[in-house]
Amino acid sequence: MSYVAVQDLLGKTGSIYKLVILAAKRASELNAGAPPMIESDNEKVSSIALEEIAQGKIQLKGK
Repeated sequence: MSYVAVQDLLGKTGSIYKLVILAAKRASELNAGAPPMIESDNEKVSSIALEEIAQGKIQLKGK
């Protein structure tokens, strides 16, 4: 998956600001060595984080 539509991601978080925070936190975890929750061809942790959000593997607490 090389492209994740922002509109799809906004449906998962409800806000662009929440999306950015969630993706940044997950990318930081991946960069620190956390295993990815999906199989991806991407090497960039930011892309993997967005794919995980799009697939529903990562969600906001309290939403």
